[in-house]
Amino acid sequence: MTEITLYNTATRRKELFQPLDSENVRMYVCGPTVYDRAHLGNARPVVVFDILFRLLRVVYGAEHVTYVRNITDVEDKINARALETGRSISDITEETTGWYLDDMGELGALDPTHMPRATSWIGAMVAMIEGLISRGHAYEAEGHVLFRVRSYEEYGALSGRSVDDMIAGARVEVAPYKEDPMDFVLWKPSDADTPGWDSPWGRGRPGWHIECSAMAHELLGETFDIHGGGNDLQFPHHENEIAQSRCMGHAFARVWMHNEMLQVEGKKMSKSLGNFFTVRDLLDQGIPGEVIRFVFLSSHYRKPMDWTAEKARDAEATLRKWYKNASEASEKADVPGKLIEVLADDLNTHEGLTEMHRLASKGQAAELAAALDLMGLWRGGMPGWAREAGPSEDVANLINSLLEERKLARIAKDFARADALRDGFADAGVIVKDTPDGAEWELSPAFDPERLEALK
Repeated sequence: MTEITLYNTATRRKELFQPLDSENVRMYVCGPTVYDRAHLGNARPVVVFDILFRLLRVVYGAEHVTYVRNITDVEDKINARALETGRSISDITEETTGWYLDDMGELGALDPTHMPRATSWIGAMVAMIEGLISRGHAYEAEGHVLFRVRSYEEYGALSGRSVDDMIAGARVEVAPYKEDPMDFVLWKPSDADTPGWDSPWGRGRPGWHIECSAMAHELLGETFDIHGGGNDLQFPHHENEIAQSRCMGHAFARVWMHNEMLQVEGKKMSKSLGNFFTVRDLLDQGIPGEVIRFVFLSSHYRKPMDWTAEKARDAEATLRKWYKNASEASEKADVPGKLIEVLADDLNTHEGLTEMHRLASKGQAAELAAALDLMGLWRGGMPGWAREAGPSEDVANLINSLLEERKLARIAKDFARADALRDGFADAGVIVKDTPDGAEWELSPAFDPERLEALK
């Protein structure tokens, strides 16, 4: 059997993965809070842990892997969106859950085994909170229930910080009913306009952190193999999950995995910088989901990923070639062992794509098709956008003429015109790649003939 090694955030080293039960490998990944479209950064952990899910299914068998990714459908951001729009909370969460699943499907993500909604597991959360109170790890105060952080001696081990350092360096909610500034909410009261459930502490709703501890316990047991998410969740969310669960006597997750954050054109994604994109924004711009996924996979999950328009163009050009090659396969093949080997080395998707380049260069069409399938880039065969008819003769002649003009402009050191043509091609949806043998080009799904004509 293939040996898998994974970087464990909790131990800060790569370790041989040895599941508790090879007949039931269990993984939990933190999912979305459903109040708006998923932005590009939200999609990265989905793709990362989808690759791990696929790898585990290959190594242990699809029927022996259980993957849970939750949906947070009770949270103050949702309440605020309902107040802002005048819509009901249920309408917002139903709509945005559908958006999320549709968008992640466009990125080739398989559905997890279970996608529990927080509102369906309130009883389990209340029971866990009662247990924490009875053990002295939580207390009721003014309709709230809070977790006593200092009652768990190992608090901070995951993120490598002491409680006092956290207080000094983090923004913590100051409230008069707290025994300690670091104590966090397990249950909070609800007014008449806010979702609420009956509990021993009055009508209210759960805090964010308790839901994952409760649902993971109910669906995966007192201990399970892998817990994943973005590294922004390491503190406080995952730190709090560990504290809650272990104070209930649950060993909880054995391996903790965190993906690094995403940048856009070398900068942190931010609405103020104008580089904030949702997945749907890119899909609506004509960038196929397979292209978005390819760009994600081109960086190792533990390194920052930089989304750029150039990477998207290069990814699309590569995929078009691979699809053409793979579609020529006359028979099915097993996934190449070398690809499984590099993915088993802490999900080295960058090396995985390098191996696929090798398969394509050697004309191994059947093996390339199998590799595309494992990487989630081959959803039922060649996608429609890659099957589109080639450009007309007039379009081809115009592009070639403009490329020749760009070449002459460079020779004449007319860089203003050369750069204008380069930018114009990109704006018109013409993917141009300069090679030692000259410029190569193809049309993207966003090709706009009018913008191309304007370059003349």
